[in-house]
Amino acid sequence: MRTRELTAEEAETPLGWLYPGRYATYDVRGALGANRGFFWVEDDDGAVVGYGCVGAEARVSGVDPEPGTVDVGYGMRPELMGQGLGREFVGAVLAHACAGQPDARVRLLILRWNERSRRVAQAHGFRVVGREGEFDVLVREPRRQPGGAEYRHP
Repeated sequence: MRTRELTAEEAETPLGWLYPGRYATYDVRGALGANRGFFWVEDDDGAVVGYGCVGAEARVSGVDPEPGTVDVGYGMRPELMGQGLGREFVGAVLAHACAGQPDARVRLLILRWNERSRRVAQAHGFRVVGREGEFDVLVREPRRQPGGAEYRHP
């Protein structure tokens, strides 16, 4: 999978993505917006798998930015969920989000009931460090730890 910037013309694409059952909470209710931290994740044929976002767009209400921490969010096309693409998809999102800052601390917020997303995040080295409302706060510490030791996520 690869990532690319979202164009202004593509910003409304996810408005038609409707998720089943309680995943409907992830339905996109407004245009993503080019130049606001959003980007596409595509498969090798150029088909959109989902989107990623960084910064303020990735944080939920009540969560403040933290210096040295990259906030990351993502959304996979609903019809692709449950097909074993999650780990590769999230890996592409993280690689894009951390390009240029590989030693960054990374934070995700995942609804507590979303075991599927939590398992994928944990496979990428994230651990639950707290809660914010209905969300678990997950963090992946910097790849370079104090003293120069390199952190390697699975």
